[in-house]
Amino acid sequence: MSADPLILAIDQGTTSSRAIVFDRAGSPRFSAQKEFRQIYPDDGWVEHDPEEIWQSTLDVCRDVVQQAQSIGKIVAIGITNQRETTVVWNRSTGQAIYNAIVWQDRRTADRCQALREAGHETTITKSTGLLLDAYFSATKIAWILDNVEGARELAEKGELAFGTTDCFLIWKLTGGKVHATDASNASRTNLFDIHKQEWNASLLEIFDVPQSVLPDVRDSAGDYGATDMQWFDKAIPIYGVAGDQQAATVGQACFEPGMIKSTYGTGCFMMMNTGTSPLSSNNRLLTTIAYRLDGSTTYALEGSIFNAGTAVQWLRDGLQIIDSAEQTQALVKKLESNKSVYMVPAFTGLGAPYWDPNARGAIFGITRDTGRAEFVRAALESVCYQTYDLVNAMQQDGATPSALRVDGGMVVNDWMLQFLADVIDMPVQRPTVIETTALGAAYLAGLKAGIFDSFDDISQRWQQNAEFTPSMQTQQRDELLSAWQNAVARVLANS
Repeated sequence: MSADPLILAIDQGTTSSRAIVFDRAGSPRFSAQKEFRQIYPDDGWVEHDPEEIWQSTLDVCRDVVQQAQSIGKIVAIGITNQRETTVVWNRSTGQAIYNAIVWQDRRTADRCQALREAGHETTITKSTGLLLDAYFSATKIAWILDNVEGARELAEKGELAFGTTDCFLIWKLTGGKVHATDASNASRTNLFDIHKQEWNASLLEIFDVPQSVLPDVRDSAGDYGATDMQWFDKAIPIYGVAGDQQAATVGQACFEPGMIKSTYGTGCFMMMNTGTSPLSSNNRLLTTIAYRLDGSTTYALEGSIFNAGTAVQWLRDGLQIIDSAEQTQALVKKLESNKSVYMVPAFTGLGAPYWDPNARGAIFGITRDTGRAEFVRAALESVCYQTYDLVNAMQQDGATPSALRVDGGMVVNDWMLQFLADVIDMPVQRPTVIETTALGAAYLAGLKAGIFDSFDDISQRWQQNAEFTPSMQTQQRDELLSAWQNAVARVLANS
Protein backbone atom coordinates (compact mmCIF):
# COMPACT_ATOMS: atom_id res chain seq x y z
CA MET A 1 0.00 0.00 0.00
CA SER A 2 1.24 3.42 -0.93
CA ALA A 3 2.15 5.74 1.92
CA ASP A 4 -0.43 8.19 0.64
CA PRO A 5 -3.35 6.24 -0.82
CA LEU A 6 -6.12 8.45 -2.19
CA ILE A 7 -9.69 7.69 -3.21
CA LEU A 8 -11.57 9.39 -6.03
CA ALA A 9 -15.26 9.80 -5.24
CA ILE A 10 -17.62 10.54 -8.10
CA ASP A 11 -20.86 12.18 -6.97
CA GLN A 12 -23.15 12.26 -9.99
CA GLY A 13 -26.06 14.39 -8.80
CA THR A 14 -29.27 15.78 -10.19
CA THR A 15 -27.97 19.22 -11.08
CA SER A 16 -24.21 18.70 -11.25
CA SER A 17 -21.43 16.16 -11.42
CA ARG A 18 -18.72 16.38 -8.77
CA ALA A 19 -15.42 14.69 -8.13
CA ILE A 20 -13.69 14.77 -4.75
CA VAL A 21 -10.37 13.20 -3.79
CA PHE A 22 -10.26 11.95 -0.19
CA ASP A 23 -7.23 10.89 1.82
CA ARG A 24 -7.10 7.94 4.21
CA ALA A 25 -8.29 10.16 7.08
CA GLY A 26 -11.53 10.80 5.17
CA SER A 27 -10.62 14.42 4.51
CA PRO A 28 -11.40 16.02 1.14
CA ARG A 29 -8.24 17.24 -0.59
CA PHE A 30 -9.32 18.30 -4.07
CA SER A 31 -12.71 18.81 -5.67
CA ALA A 32 -14.30 19.95 -8.91
CA GLN A 33 -17.92 20.43 -9.87
CA LYS A 34 -19.77 21.05 -13.11
CA GLU A 35 -23.48 21.78 -13.58
CA PHE A 36 -25.45 20.48 -16.55
CA ARG A 37 -28.78 21.31 -18.16
CA GLN A 38 -32.17 20.50 -16.73
CA ILE A 39 -34.57 19.70 -19.57
CA TYR A 40 -38.35 20.12 -19.13
CA PRO A 41 -40.13 18.91 -22.29
CA ASP A 42 -43.62 18.93 -20.76
CA ASP A 43 -45.51 19.48 -17.51
CA GLY A 44 -43.97 17.24 -14.85
CA TRP A 45 -41.32 15.89 -17.24
CA VAL A 46 -37.65 16.18 -16.27
CA GLU A 47 -34.75 14.94 -18.43
CA HIS A 48 -30.96 15.08 -18.65
CA ASP A 49 -28.70 14.58 -21.64
CA PRO A 50 -26.71 11.39 -20.82
CA GLU A 51 -23.74 12.64 -22.81
CA GLU A 52 -23.67 15.82 -20.73
CA ILE A 53 -23.74 13.68 -17.59
CA TRP A 54 -20.84 11.61 -18.90
CA GLN A 55 -18.78 14.54 -20.18
CA SER A 56 -19.25 16.61 -17.03
CA THR A 57 -18.22 13.60 -14.93
CA LEU A 58 -15.15 12.93 -17.05
CA ASP A 59 -14.13 16.60 -16.94
CA VAL A 60 -14.28 16.92 -13.15
CA CYS A 61 -12.53 13.58 -12.66
CA ARG A 62 -9.66 14.54 -14.96
CA ASP A 63 -9.37 17.84 -13.10
CA VAL A 64 -8.95 16.31 -9.64
CA VAL A 65 -6.87 13.35 -10.82
CA GLN A 66 -4.33 15.80 -12.20
CA GLN A 67 -4.33 17.84 -8.98
CA ALA A 68 -3.96 14.76 -6.81
CA GLN A 69 -0.70 13.69 -8.47
CA SER A 70 1.14 16.13 -6.22
CA ILE A 71 0.25 14.37 -2.97
CA GLY A 72 -0.28 10.67 -3.59
CA LYS A 73 -1.73 7.90 -5.68
CA ILE A 74 -5.40 7.29 -6.41
CA VAL A 75 -5.91 3.61 -5.65
CA ALA A 76 -9.69 3.29 -5.98
CA ILE A 77 -12.85 4.98 -7.25
CA GLY A 78 -16.19 5.15 -5.48
CA ILE A 79 -19.35 6.19 -7.32
CA THR A 80 -22.54 7.61 -5.88
CA ASN A 81 -25.41 8.86 -7.95
CA GLN A 82 -28.88 10.32 -8.35
CA ARG A 83 -31.05 7.25 -7.95
CA GLU A 84 -33.94 6.03 -10.12
CA THR A 85 -32.85 8.27 -13.02
CA THR A 86 -33.05 5.99 -16.03
CA VAL A 87 -30.72 5.65 -19.02
CA VAL A 88 -31.12 3.17 -21.87
CA TRP A 89 -28.24 2.84 -24.29
CA ASN A 90 -27.04 0.78 -27.22
CA ARG A 91 -24.54 -1.87 -26.18
CA SER A 92 -22.61 -1.59 -29.45
CA THR A 93 -22.23 2.19 -29.62
CA GLY A 94 -22.50 3.13 -25.93
CA GLN A 95 -24.88 5.91 -26.98
CA ALA A 96 -28.13 6.56 -25.14
CA ILE A 97 -31.22 6.09 -27.28
CA TYR A 98 -33.15 8.78 -25.38
CA ASN A 99 -32.48 11.41 -22.73
CA ALA A 100 -32.14 10.21 -19.15
CA ILE A 101 -35.55 10.31 -17.48
CA VAL A 102 -34.91 11.88 -14.07
CA TRP A 103 -36.21 10.53 -10.77
CA GLN A 104 -38.41 13.64 -10.42
CA ASP A 105 -40.20 12.92 -13.71
CA ARG A 106 -43.95 12.23 -13.47
CA ARG A 107 -44.80 11.23 -17.07
CA THR A 108 -45.61 7.64 -16.10
CA ALA A 109 -48.03 8.52 -13.26
CA ASP A 110 -51.01 7.37 -15.35
CA ARG A 111 -49.29 4.08 -16.10
CA CYS A 112 -48.69 3.58 -12.38
CA GLN A 113 -52.34 4.35 -11.66
CA ALA A 114 -53.45 1.75 -14.23
CA LEU A 115 -51.19 -0.88 -12.63
CA ARG A 116 -52.54 0.10 -9.21
CA GLU A 117 -56.13 -0.31 -10.42
CA ALA A 118 -55.16 -3.70 -11.82
CA GLY A 119 -54.22 -4.74 -8.28
CA HIS A 120 -50.43 -4.97 -8.63
CA GLU A 121 -49.24 -2.60 -5.89
CA THR A 122 -49.37 -5.14 -3.04
CA THR A 123 -47.22 -7.59 -5.02
CA ILE A 124 -44.74 -4.86 -5.90
CA THR A 125 -44.44 -3.55 -2.34
CA LYS A 126 -44.08 -7.03 -0.85
CA SER A 127 -41.11 -7.80 -3.11
CA THR A 128 -39.40 -4.42 -3.46
CA GLY A 129 -40.35 -2.53 -0.28
CA LEU A 130 -41.41 0.36 -2.53
CA LEU A 131 -44.70 1.92 -3.51
CA LEU A 132 -45.98 1.88 -7.07
CA ASP A 133 -44.91 5.32 -8.26
CA ALA A 134 -43.47 7.11 -11.29
CA TYR A 135 -40.50 8.02 -9.06
CA PHE A 136 -38.93 4.61 -9.60
CA SER A 137 -37.18 3.27 -12.69
CA ALA A 138 -39.42 0.48 -13.99
CA THR A 139 -42.09 2.54 -15.74
CA LYS A 140 -39.39 4.89 -17.05
CA ILE A 141 -37.63 1.97 -18.77
CA ALA A 142 -40.88 0.77 -20.33
CA TRP A 143 -41.74 4.30 -21.50
CA ILE A 144 -38.42 4.61 -23.36
CA LEU A 145 -38.81 1.18 -24.96
CA ASP A 146 -42.36 2.00 -26.05
CA ASN A 147 -41.73 5.54 -27.29
CA VAL A 148 -38.39 5.29 -29.12
CA GLU A 149 -38.91 3.75 -32.53
CA GLY A 150 -37.55 0.22 -32.73
CA ALA A 151 -36.30 0.24 -29.12
CA ARG A 152 -38.35 -2.66 -27.82
CA GLU A 153 -37.27 -4.86 -30.72
CA LEU A 154 -33.60 -4.01 -30.07
CA ALA A 155 -34.07 -4.74 -26.37
CA GLU A 156 -35.61 -8.14 -27.09
CA LYS A 157 -32.53 -8.94 -29.20
CA GLY A 158 -30.27 -8.04 -26.26
CA GLU A 159 -28.82 -4.98 -27.97
CA LEU A 160 -29.87 -2.40 -25.35
CA ALA A 161 -28.78 -1.85 -21.76
CA PHE A 162 -30.53 -0.11 -18.89
CA GLY A 163 -28.86 1.52 -15.94
CA THR A 164 -29.17 4.21 -13.34
CA THR A 165 -26.44 6.82 -13.73
CA ASP A 166 -23.89 4.84 -11.68
CA CYS A 167 -24.32 1.94 -14.07
CA PHE A 168 -24.06 4.17 -17.14
CA LEU A 169 -20.84 5.73 -15.80
CA ILE A 170 -19.35 2.32 -14.97
CA TRP A 171 -20.05 1.24 -18.56
CA LYS A 172 -18.40 4.38 -19.92
CA LEU A 173 -15.44 4.35 -17.54
CA THR A 174 -14.65 0.69 -18.24
CA GLY A 175 -14.96 1.11 -21.99
CA GLY A 176 -18.13 -1.00 -22.11
CA LYS A 177 -16.59 -3.95 -20.30
CA VAL A 178 -18.81 -3.85 -17.20
CA HIS A 179 -22.60 -3.59 -17.02
CA ALA A 180 -23.27 -3.64 -13.28
CA THR A 181 -24.90 -1.75 -10.43
CA ASP A 182 -24.98 -2.24 -6.69
CA ALA A 183 -27.80 -3.63 -4.56
CA SER A 184 -28.80 -0.21 -3.18
CA ASN A 185 -29.42 1.19 -6.66
CA ALA A 186 -31.10 -2.00 -7.85
CA SER A 187 -33.48 -1.72 -4.90
CA ARG A 188 -34.84 1.56 -6.32
CA THR A 189 -36.08 0.20 -9.65
CA ASN A 190 -39.37 -1.50 -8.60
CA LEU A 191 -37.93 -4.64 -10.22
CA PHE A 192 -35.56 -6.01 -7.56
CA ASP A 193 -36.60 -8.42 -4.81
CA ILE A 194 -34.87 -7.00 -1.72
CA HIS A 195 -35.46 -10.21 0.23
CA LYS A 196 -34.13 -12.70 -2.34
CA GLN A 197 -31.57 -10.22 -3.73
CA GLU A 198 -32.45 -10.85 -7.36
CA TRP A 199 -34.40 -9.38 -10.25
CA ASN A 200 -38.02 -10.49 -9.96
CA ALA A 201 -39.38 -12.20 -13.08
CA SER A 202 -43.00 -11.50 -12.13
CA LEU A 203 -42.31 -7.78 -11.78
CA LEU A 204 -40.48 -7.71 -15.11
CA GLU A 205 -43.66 -9.09 -16.65
CA ILE A 206 -45.91 -6.61 -14.84
CA PHE A 207 -43.83 -3.64 -15.97
CA ASP A 208 -43.06 -5.12 -19.41
CA VAL A 209 -39.28 -4.82 -19.00
CA PRO A 210 -37.13 -7.49 -20.70
CA GLN A 211 -34.52 -9.23 -18.55
CA SER A 212 -31.91 -8.66 -21.27
CA VAL A 213 -31.52 -4.94 -20.48
CA LEU A 214 -30.76 -5.38 -16.77
CA PRO A 215 -27.30 -5.05 -15.18
CA ASP A 216 -25.50 -7.47 -12.89
CA VAL A 217 -26.12 -6.63 -9.20
CA ARG A 218 -23.07 -6.54 -6.93
CA ASP A 219 -22.09 -5.61 -3.37
CA SER A 220 -21.78 -1.92 -2.52
CA ALA A 221 -18.09 -2.49 -1.81
CA GLY A 222 -17.12 -4.73 -4.70
CA ASP A 223 -15.20 -5.10 -7.94
CA TYR A 224 -16.67 -3.08 -10.82
CA GLY A 225 -13.70 -3.37 -13.12
CA ALA A 226 -11.14 -0.67 -13.83
CA THR A 227 -11.16 2.52 -15.85
CA ASP A 228 -10.07 2.29 -19.46
CA MET A 229 -6.57 3.65 -20.02
CA GLN A 230 -7.82 6.37 -22.37
CA TRP A 231 -9.51 8.34 -19.57
CA PHE A 232 -6.76 8.90 -17.00
CA ASP A 233 -3.67 7.34 -18.64
CA LYS A 234 -3.89 4.57 -16.05
CA ALA A 235 -6.34 1.92 -14.94
CA ILE A 236 -8.00 2.74 -11.61
CA PRO A 237 -10.22 0.08 -10.00
CA ILE A 238 -13.85 0.97 -9.24
CA TYR A 239 -14.44 -0.52 -5.81
CA GLY A 240 -17.48 1.23 -4.32
CA VAL A 241 -20.98 2.03 -5.59
CA ALA A 242 -24.11 3.22 -3.78
CA GLY A 243 -27.12 5.40 -4.45
CA ASP A 244 -26.69 8.90 -3.08
CA GLN A 245 -28.82 8.50 0.04
CA GLN A 246 -27.32 5.16 0.92
CA ALA A 247 -23.84 6.58 0.41
CA ALA A 248 -24.71 9.48 2.73
CA THR A 249 -25.84 6.95 5.33
CA VAL A 250 -22.39 5.37 5.15
CA GLY A 251 -20.70 8.78 5.15
CA GLN A 252 -22.65 9.73 8.28
CA ALA A 253 -21.55 6.46 9.94
CA CYS A 254 -25.17 5.47 10.59
CA PHE A 255 -24.24 1.84 11.06
CA GLU A 256 -26.33 0.98 14.10
CA PRO A 257 -30.08 0.22 13.87
CA GLY A 258 -32.07 3.33 14.79
CA MET A 259 -29.46 5.83 13.59
CA ILE A 260 -30.97 8.39 11.24
CA LYS A 261 -29.67 10.92 8.70
CA SER A 262 -31.22 13.44 6.35
CA THR A 263 -29.57 14.81 3.22
CA TYR A 264 -30.50 18.22 1.82
CA GLY A 265 -29.72 18.59 -1.85
CA THR A 266 -32.09 18.84 -4.80
CA GLY A 267 -34.55 16.84 -2.71
CA CYS A 268 -34.48 15.83 0.93
CA PHE A 269 -34.07 12.21 1.91
CA MET A 270 -34.22 10.76 5.39
CA MET A 271 -32.90 7.27 6.01
CA MET A 272 -32.93 5.18 9.16
CA ASN A 273 -30.80 2.06 9.53
CA THR A 274 -33.01 -0.89 10.50
CA GLY A 275 -30.26 -3.53 10.54
CA THR A 276 -30.52 -6.95 8.92
CA SER A 277 -34.33 -7.00 9.05
CA PRO A 278 -36.47 -5.00 6.61
CA LEU A 279 -39.06 -2.90 8.48
CA SER A 280 -42.37 -2.36 6.74
CA SER A 281 -43.97 1.05 7.12
CA ASN A 282 -47.61 1.73 7.90
CA ASN A 283 -47.13 5.37 6.91
CA ARG A 284 -46.10 5.14 3.27
CA LEU A 285 -42.37 5.24 3.86
CA LEU A 286 -40.09 3.04 1.80
CA THR A 287 -38.29 -0.12 2.85
CA THR A 288 -35.00 -0.18 0.99
CA ILE A 289 -31.45 -1.53 0.99
CA ALA A 290 -28.94 0.66 2.82
CA TYR A 291 -25.92 -1.32 1.61
CA ARG A 292 -24.76 -4.87 0.91
CA LEU A 293 -21.32 -6.03 2.03
CA ASP A 294 -19.88 -9.50 1.51
CA GLY A 295 -23.33 -10.67 0.49
CA SER A 296 -24.91 -9.49 3.75
CA THR A 297 -27.71 -6.93 3.40
CA THR A 298 -28.46 -4.02 5.74
CA TYR A 299 -31.88 -2.43 5.32
CA ALA A 300 -33.27 1.04 5.90
CA LEU A 301 -36.52 2.92 6.19
CA GLU A 302 -36.62 5.98 3.95
CA GLY A 303 -38.73 9.06 3.44
CA SER A 304 -38.30 10.94 0.17
CA ILE A 305 -39.04 14.63 -0.39
CA PHE A 306 -38.85 15.59 -4.06
CA ASN A 307 -38.12 19.30 -3.67
CA ALA A 308 -35.82 20.90 -1.09
CA GLY A 309 -32.85 22.69 -2.63
CA THR A 310 -34.94 23.16 -5.76
CA ALA A 311 -37.10 25.61 -3.80
CA VAL A 312 -34.10 27.86 -3.27
CA GLN A 313 -32.90 27.21 -6.83
CA TRP A 314 -36.31 28.37 -8.08
CA LEU A 315 -35.96 31.62 -6.13
CA ARG A 316 -32.57 32.11 -7.77
CA ASP A 317 -33.25 30.99 -11.34
CA GLY A 318 -37.03 31.23 -11.72
CA LEU A 319 -37.98 34.33 -9.76
CA GLN A 320 -34.44 35.77 -9.76
CA ILE A 321 -34.97 37.36 -6.34
CA ILE A 322 -31.64 36.08 -5.00
CA ASP A 323 -28.26 35.74 -6.66
CA SER A 324 -27.08 32.72 -4.69
CA ALA A 325 -28.15 30.31 -1.96
CA GLU A 326 -25.57 31.92 0.33
CA GLN A 327 -27.76 35.04 0.54
CA THR A 328 -30.66 33.24 2.17
CA GLN A 329 -29.40 33.19 5.74
CA ALA A 330 -28.81 36.94 5.94
CA LEU A 331 -32.26 37.65 4.46
CA VAL A 332 -34.25 35.46 6.85
CA LYS A 333 -32.37 36.64 9.93
CA LYS A 334 -33.97 40.06 9.45
CA LEU A 335 -37.45 38.61 10.00
CA GLU A 336 -38.96 38.01 13.41
CA SER A 337 -41.55 35.61 12.02
CA ASN A 338 -42.72 34.05 8.77
CA LYS A 339 -45.69 36.48 8.68
CA SER A 340 -47.93 33.46 7.97
CA VAL A 341 -46.41 32.90 4.52
CA TYR A 342 -46.12 29.19 3.62
CA MET A 343 -44.62 27.58 0.53
CA VAL A 344 -45.47 24.03 -0.50
CA PRO A 345 -42.77 23.29 -3.12
CA ALA A 346 -44.61 20.53 -4.97
CA PHE A 347 -42.98 21.41 -8.30
CA THR A 348 -42.95 17.73 -9.32
CA GLY A 349 -45.59 16.34 -6.98
CA LEU A 350 -45.37 15.51 -3.29
CA GLY A 351 -43.33 12.58 -2.02
CA ALA A 352 -43.54 10.85 1.36
CA PRO A 353 -45.80 10.50 3.19
CA TYR A 354 -48.35 11.91 0.69
CA TRP A 355 -47.25 10.41 -2.64
CA ASP A 356 -49.34 12.63 -4.86
CA PRO A 357 -47.74 12.96 -8.33
CA ASN A 358 -50.31 15.51 -9.46
CA ALA A 359 -49.77 18.00 -6.63
CA ARG A 360 -48.24 21.30 -7.69
CA GLY A 361 -46.50 24.03 -5.77
CA ALA A 362 -48.25 26.91 -4.03
CA ILE A 363 -47.54 29.85 -1.75
CA PHE A 364 -50.13 30.93 0.80
CA GLY A 365 -50.51 34.03 2.95
CA ILE A 366 -49.17 36.67 0.57
CA THR A 367 -50.04 40.26 1.47
CA ARG A 368 -48.92 43.67 0.23
CA ASP A 369 -45.97 43.68 2.64
CA THR A 370 -44.72 40.26 1.50
CA GLY A 371 -41.26 40.65 -0.02
CA ARG A 372 -38.36 38.52 -1.10
CA ALA A 373 -37.24 37.83 2.48
CA GLU A 374 -40.62 36.25 3.24
CA PHE A 375 -40.40 34.13 0.08
CA VAL A 376 -36.92 32.96 1.06
CA ARG A 377 -37.99 32.15 4.60
CA ALA A 378 -41.03 30.25 3.34
CA ALA A 379 -38.77 28.19 1.07
CA LEU A 380 -36.35 27.30 3.88
CA GLU A 381 -39.15 26.59 6.32
CA SER A 382 -40.84 24.28 3.82
CA VAL A 383 -37.79 22.03 3.88
CA CYS A 384 -38.00 21.82 7.67
CA TYR A 385 -41.74 21.18 7.71
CA GLN A 386 -41.38 18.40 5.14
CA THR A 387 -38.66 16.89 7.32
CA TYR A 388 -41.06 16.97 10.26
CA ASP A 389 -43.57 15.00 8.16
CA LEU A 390 -40.93 12.28 7.66
CA VAL A 391 -39.83 12.22 11.31
CA ASN A 392 -43.45 12.00 12.40
CA ALA A 393 -44.11 9.10 10.01
CA MET A 394 -41.03 7.22 11.26
CA GLN A 395 -42.05 7.75 14.87
CA GLN A 396 -45.51 6.39 14.08
CA ASP A 397 -43.77 3.34 12.61
CA GLY A 398 -42.08 2.77 15.96
CA ALA A 399 -38.76 4.55 15.45
CA THR A 400 -37.34 6.51 18.39
CA PRO A 401 -34.35 8.46 17.03
CA SER A 402 -32.47 10.57 19.57
CA ALA A 403 -30.79 12.90 17.06
CA LEU A 404 -30.77 13.70 13.36
CA ARG A 405 -27.49 13.81 11.43
CA VAL A 406 -27.70 16.16 8.46
CA ASP A 407 -25.63 16.75 5.35
CA GLY A 408 -25.77 18.19 1.85
CA GLY A 409 -25.31 21.66 0.44
CA MET A 410 -28.16 23.30 2.37
CA VAL A 411 -26.83 22.50 5.85
CA VAL A 412 -24.26 25.30 5.81
CA ASN A 413 -27.23 27.50 6.75
CA ASP A 414 -27.22 27.75 10.56
CA TRP A 415 -30.59 29.49 10.64
CA MET A 416 -32.26 26.64 8.78
CA LEU A 417 -30.73 23.99 11.04
CA GLN A 418 -31.86 25.79 14.18
CA PHE A 419 -35.38 26.09 12.78
CA LEU A 420 -35.21 22.41 11.80
CA ALA A 421 -34.24 21.38 15.35
CA ASP A 422 -37.12 23.51 16.69
CA VAL A 423 -39.68 22.02 14.30
CA ILE A 424 -38.75 18.35 14.76
CA ASP A 425 -38.04 18.90 18.49
CA MET A 426 -34.79 16.94 18.27
CA PRO A 427 -31.06 17.76 18.25
CA VAL A 428 -29.65 18.25 14.75
CA GLN A 429 -26.01 17.30 14.22
CA ARG A 430 -23.87 18.65 11.38
CA PRO A 431 -20.62 16.82 10.61
CA THR A 432 -17.30 18.41 9.77
CA VAL A 433 -17.50 17.01 6.23
CA ILE A 434 -20.94 17.93 4.90
CA GLU A 435 -20.37 16.27 1.52
CA THR A 436 -21.03 12.92 3.13
CA THR A 437 -22.59 11.46 -0.02
CA ALA A 438 -19.21 11.52 -1.77
CA LEU A 439 -17.49 10.53 1.48
CA GLY A 440 -19.68 7.45 1.78
CA ALA A 441 -18.72 6.36 -1.74
CA ALA A 442 -15.07 6.86 -0.80
CA TYR A 443 -15.51 4.81 2.37
CA LEU A 444 -17.06 1.92 0.43
CA ALA A 445 -14.25 1.96 -2.13
CA GLY A 446 -11.70 2.26 0.68
CA LEU A 447 -13.15 -0.78 2.46
CA LYS A 448 -12.70 -2.89 -0.67
CA ALA A 449 -9.20 -1.45 -1.24
CA GLY A 450 -8.15 -2.18 2.35
CA ILE A 451 -7.62 1.48 3.26
CA PHE A 452 -10.29 1.24 5.96
CA ASP A 453 -10.48 -1.82 8.18
CA SER A 454 -14.14 -1.85 9.13
CA PHE A 455 -17.23 0.21 9.89
CA ASP A 456 -15.85 0.71 13.40
CA ASP A 457 -12.78 2.28 11.81
CA ILE A 458 -15.03 4.59 9.78
CA SER A 459 -17.26 5.46 12.76
CA GLN A 460 -14.26 6.78 14.67
CA ARG A 461 -13.56 9.22 11.81
CA TRP A 462 -16.99 10.89 12.01
CA GLN A 463 -16.62 14.33 13.55
CA GLN A 464 -19.29 16.79 14.61
CA ASN A 465 -19.01 20.38 13.48
CA ALA A 466 -22.05 21.74 15.31
CA GLU A 467 -25.18 20.63 17.16
CA PHE A 468 -28.46 22.58 17.13
CA THR A 469 -30.83 21.93 20.03
CA PRO A 470 -34.57 22.74 20.16
CA SER A 471 -35.53 26.01 21.87
CA MET A 472 -39.01 26.74 20.49
CA GLN A 473 -42.04 26.68 22.79
CA THR A 474 -44.46 23.80 22.19
CA GLN A 475 -47.42 26.08 21.49
CA GLN A 476 -45.53 27.98 18.79
CA ARG A 477 -44.35 24.76 17.18
CA ASP A 478 -47.85 23.33 17.14
CA GLU A 479 -49.27 26.51 15.58
CA LEU A 480 -46.63 26.54 12.83
CA LEU A 481 -47.14 22.87 12.03
CA SER A 482 -50.91 23.23 12.00
CA ALA A 483 -50.65 26.06 9.46
CA TRP A 484 -48.21 23.99 7.36
CA GLN A 485 -50.54 20.99 7.36
CA ASN A 486 -53.39 23.25 6.31
CA ALA A 487 -51.30 24.51 3.36
CA VAL A 488 -50.48 20.94 2.30
CA ALA A 489 -54.13 19.93 2.56
CA ARG A 490 -55.11 22.79 0.24
CA VAL A 491 -52.49 21.71 -2.30
CA LEU A 492 -53.66 18.09 -2.16
CA ALA A 493 -57.26 19.17 -2.54
CA ASN A 494 -56.41 20.87 -5.84
CA SER A 495 -54.35 18.01 -7.32
